Amino acid sequence: MLKALNKNDSQTLMKYVSERSQEISADILMAATRIIDQVRNDKDAALFELTRQFDGIDLKNLQVSEQELDEAIRQCDPAFMEAMRRAKENIEFYHQAQKQNAFLLQKEMNIYLGQRVIPLDSVGIYVPGGRAQYPSSVLMNAIPAHVAGVKRIVMVTPPGPNGTIHPNIAYAAKLAGIQEIYKVGGAQAIAALAYGTPTIRPVDKIVGPGNIFVAAAKKLVFGKVDIDMIAGPSEILVVADQGANPKYVAADLLSQAEHDPMACSILISTDAKLVDLVNAELKAQSAVLPKREIVEKSLADHGHSIVCDTIEEAIEISNMIAPEHLELMIADPMSALGLVKHAGSVFLGYYTCESVGDYFGGTNHVLPTSGTARFSSALGVDSFIKKSSYLHYSKEALQTYGEMIVKMAQEEKLDAHANAILVRLNDECA
Repeated sequence: MLKALNKNDSQTLMKYVSERSQEISADILMAATRIIDQVRNDKDAALFELTRQFDGIDLKNLQVSEQELDEAIRQCDPAFMEAMRRAKENIEFYHQAQKQNAFLLQKEMNIYLGQRVIPLDSVGIYVPGGRAQYPSSVLMNAIPAHVAGVKRIVMVTPPGPNGTIHPNIAYAAKLAGIQEIYKVGGAQAIAALAYGTPTIRPVDKIVGPGNIFVAAAKKLVFGKVDIDMIAGPSEILVVADQGANPKYVAADLLSQAEHDPMACSILISTDAKLVDLVNAELKAQSAVLPKREIVEKSLADHGHSIVCDTIEEAIEISNMIAPEHLELMIADPMSALGLVKHAGSVFLGYYTCESVGDYFGGTNHVLPTSGTARFSSALGVDSFIKKSSYLHYSKEALQTYGEMIVKMAQEEKLDAHANAILVRLNDECA
């Protein structure tokens, strides 16, 4: 079921790499622009109208009340709630280690300089609704923001058919400490978070996954607010040696293929026989999956296999692809980890399937896609902070180094910059 690629066919490999990005069409961008403009002009009225239009729900209010939240949570499965509590502990444990410290450097003549680490004031989290419900994403987005010190965290999510939010989403929000929740989705929710309405105050950054209209809206409001990323289709790349269980490899490839017909599933192995066995397993396992149609299209269009001579060669190709999820299903994964330069998140060994990281392990599952792992990182505490520098020069220090600064400014033909130094150097009363 996986299309074989020749490891030596660099042209085909590069074509695959360059064509993975999912461009947002002009039509989608124009539609998202109209929605954003409507929200900017009509505020809350636009949110009610667009919710009627797109969700078929005639809402009475936008904000989820404490009573509504508690009523939804009472419908949750206790076993699910316990799993979520344990997952929260793991996610907090990992992200606490990401916290950064400020620093102060002291030099001669009372010169000192430093850097402050400051949390963002407010963050908006978009959570998909409708047929898809991803409570794990609530934890993955909200917990790093809390650890960073963000004071105001807002969640928006489309209402369900009965005009309420999904019970599992409600519990995830409560568990994550989110106190401001609104029943609005789509591009209109992004517009409200960016520009504000009488009910929804604007935020400084918007994070969270959504459909193509949500992605378009995030792209359009970037600059007014910060965003996490424009996510493309999900990806998994498995590097497997002859010791890997083909049943495990196939299951892991399918775990991403079920997301979307555009999802990419790639196997790079040092064992050609393993590839054949994995293909047989893919056929058998996909046949019984509820999302069989999506899985089979995904594998047919975007499933690939490559056979290499060595693990080092396999990882070199993986670095070229820069996958969202990379599994090293090899005997000694830690010995090869240092070779990995470009991957959103790496899963080590035969038993660390990507699903562990998606839900429970503690590492974040909001990851760069479409090769952007070459230059970007997973969502984390850094995503919710900013760094501000500060600098102090004494009178003695400026008198000592002022002429050097003046010379640099003059060479750049910025005389006012130079004059700001000179007026101090020449001021006999200073």
